[in-house]
Amino acid sequence: MKAAIMQPYFYPYIGYFQLIHAADRFILFDDVQYIRHGWINRNRILKPGEGFQYIIMPLATHTRDSLIRDIRPADAEKNKDKILRQLEHYKKTAPCYKAVRALIGDCFSTHQDTIAGMNGHCLKTTCDYIGLDFKIELSSQMNFDYSQVQDAGGWALKMSEQLQATTYINPPGGKALFNNSQFEASNIQLQFLQPGLKAYSQRRAHFEPGLSIIDVMMFNEPAAIKDLLNDYQLV
Repeated sequence: MKAAIMQPYFYPYIGYFQLIHAADRFILFDDVQYIRHGWINRNRILKPGEGFQYIIMPLATHTRDSLIRDIRPADAEKNKDKILRQLEHYKKTAPCYKAVRALIGDCFSTHQDTIAGMNGHCLKTTCDYIGLDFKIELSSQMNFDYSQVQDAGGWALKMSEQLQATTYINPPGGKALFNNSQFEASNIQLQFLQPGLKAYSQRRAHFEPGLSIIDVMMFNEPAAIKDLLNDYQLV
């Protein structure tokens, strides 16, 4: 069984969905400390003209050591409306605007108390739309034993052991965290997913890679997105 573990990101880029595609089980790691300026409550879309802009779901006041599972969106309804307004410029250029605007609107219409719950729900509805199998599994609801975790690379190892995984897949940015010999000692193959980030038409002069899956869906039908999902290598 191939496992992947990621924090619950807010409408992440296609590489995140490639990881879901490559894994048999994908765990949303929400019982870990929230770190500011990551991808839990923000992502990037095109802005009118050239370049990109951030879409942000502000968070309620919390302590520095708060876990992701305990953090709530702040004034969620107001900020959901703001994000939807930021998407309106796509109407002029994106062939799939109507369907994607409806998809995101439907996701936002479902109340979730926490940012992890909201992101999990949005990941699920997005995966359903693009034809990708995905089950919401939050680590905080799975009774993992972290007592033997000794360093940053130990979380994935111990969780993979308890999942009885034969392979653990991680994004390439985490290579420095992991000790391959420790995974080998537990009979777990350690792999890294290198996304291709193939260009697609954004109806503008310069392609902006690595934007939110929202941008991918705006310009590509689900059948074309399936081809983009396969554009990666496991190393």
